[in-house]
Amino acid sequence: MHSLEPHFGWRHLYTAEEDEKSPFFGREYSEFEFTNRVYNYVIHPQWDEIGSPTLFIKILYAEYDEKFAILELLGEWNDCIHNDIMIFKRDILEKIMSFGINKFIIVGENILNFHYDGDDYYAEWKEDIGDGWIALLNFQPHVLAELKHNALLGFFETGGKLNDIGWRTFTPLQLFQVVEMNIKKRINAQKE
Repeated sequence: MHSLEPHFGWRHLYTAEEDEKSPFFGREYSEFEFTNRVYNYVIHPQWDEIGSPTLFIKILYAEYDEKFAILELLGEWNDCIHNDIMIFKRDILEKIMSFGINKFIIVGENILNFHYDGDDYYAEWKEDIGDGWIALLNFQPHVLAELKHNALLGFFETGGKLNDIGWRTFTPLQLFQVVEMNIKKRINAQKE
């Protein structure tokens, strides 16, 4: 896992550590000291810790005018033991939502497992974003099955093309446009 880096292809466009509105503003990273781990596996030092021993993130891009953010996750999303959703919502999401972000693209191909412990923070997140949305991209089938089993998929946009978007080939704005177009098509289909 130590060689698994957050996506770096957009670093010339955005870095959270240089964004004054980011919860990670001013952070410094080492390329050589591997201090964080998921279980017994060290992870690349570019991942940001959020206060959970098993869930790490990277804000890949935030666009305040268009009101969207793209975040990549790594590890185990464990609400049952670590209350990861509370930490994620309170310490990360609320800070960027305070600057108008209400559309979230969450890349989850590196989420190993999900453990449920209630939907309060998911409902709160969904309510807080108003007419925005939360899109889950490329989550593993067993993680999506766990979300579905616990009736959490209603808080997210997922499935269909969102399960296999080659997102690294797009610019952040292109990815946002592709995801938003997909979501608008779903909404229009539901109205018919």
